[in-house]
Amino acid sequence: MFVNKKIDDFVGILTIDRPEALNAMNPDVLQEIDKSVNDFIKDEKIGVIILTGKGEKSFIAGADIKIMKQLDHKGALEFGKLGQKITLTIENSPKPIIAAVNGFALGGGCEISLACHLRFASDDAKFAQPEVKLGLIPGWGGTQRLPKIVGKGIATELIIGGHMIDAQEAYRIGLANKVFPSKILLDESVKFAKSIIDNAPNSVAQSLDCINKSYECTLIDGLDMEVNRFSELFATMETTEGLTAFVEKRKANFRS
Repeated sequence: MFVNKKIDDFVGILTIDRPEALNAMNPDVLQEIDKSVNDFIKDEKIGVIILTGKGEKSFIAGADIKIMKQLDHKGALEFGKLGQKITLTIENSPKPIIAAVNGFALGGGCEISLACHLRFASDDAKFAQPEVKLGLIPGWGGTQRLPKIVGKGIATELIIGGHMIDAQEAYRIGLANKVFPSKILLDESVKFAKSIIDNAPNSVAQSLDCINKSYECTLIDGLDMEVNRFSELFATMETTEGLTAFVEKRKANFRS
């Protein structure tokens, strides 16, 4: 088993458990992550998912280089598509997924964090897309997602420079949403996740989907999609409960 699972009051925590290899990814680990994320997405007892790594050194130190060295063109294509499959599963999750980045998030590890909806980093976290130093390019979405998060210029600098940045620099450029001391990173991630749990789950899911699709359409088409989703919610019990609770000056109960 490479992924430990825990549920804490509607928050599902997935911990990648391969610390002896700094939680590096091989096909078996990738398959288990994909299954674990999908299982948590389907679990009605879970509203928010946190992805983190075991140990104090690494979130995910990228793909397993020993495995990659053995790949030919066909094997590399299959490995790349498997990594992309997982990042799409994460990105398209209707439940928010928070990356609690404890330590190294390098290469594929950085790319998996990019697919998460939020990135909370420990103060000793390190981010990098170092593929060019290996004669490669990012293969799990780094060239596509990083520019959308930090802008084209900074993404280009990081990708073709291949250098590592610390948590404070990641926060400055918008790669990390928050930075916490390593000892409280997971607790703070869970705390924020539970604040999301108080919100309407379908509204959260629709918000995530609209945000994702905003990159695929024009502003006019995006606005049309947004206003239609907005109006459709008025036919749901969830919205009725939220509006009624506000008028009655009580806390809305979205998960009864």
